[in-house]
Amino acid sequence: MSQPTSKLAVATHPKITSIQRLRKLSRLLDNAIGIPGTTFRIGLDPILGLLPGAGDFVGMLLSAYIVIEAAQLGLPRATLGRMVFNILVESVVGAVPVLGDLFDFAWKANMKNMELLEAHLGVFQESKKANRWLIFLLVAGLLIVSVGILTFSVLVIELLWKAVTA
Repeated sequence: MSQPTSKLAVATHPKITSIQRLRKLSRLLDNAIGIPGTTFRIGLDPILGLLPGAGDFVGMLLSAYIVIEAAQLGLPRATLGRMVFNILVESVVGAVPVLGDLFDFAWKANMKNMELLEAHLGVFQESKKANRWLIFLLVAGLLIVSVGILTFSVLVIELLWKAVTA
């Protein structure tokens, strides 16, 4: 005989599944690989960042997915703004050759964003959900910045190539 399921458990089940999926993605991006002999961990995001231009672009798109899902889970606009800020800091500073790559290993924007998401699990209110236009503007802004970073990286590589081959 099965026990009756509470309305709360049924109502939050899709959210729990989504949060677990986002947690796995953020760990993959920021903490997937342990550095032997240390407690420091790195993920795919800083490794992708080593690829000039395209790596930062792909990393930003994956990070934006977490923000989109957070908006669909009902996080307030202010929290979504902080999440986008974390991604922008990581992407803009990460675009600087060498120093930006070192920064990428330490900043871990996706883990910071998951902490923000999980901090609001029992606090957020459905009535204060971000609307679709806000989500669109946030993602569009991230895409514009990532295209700018990609363009900048390509120009720098082109200038370096010309300097080396001239």
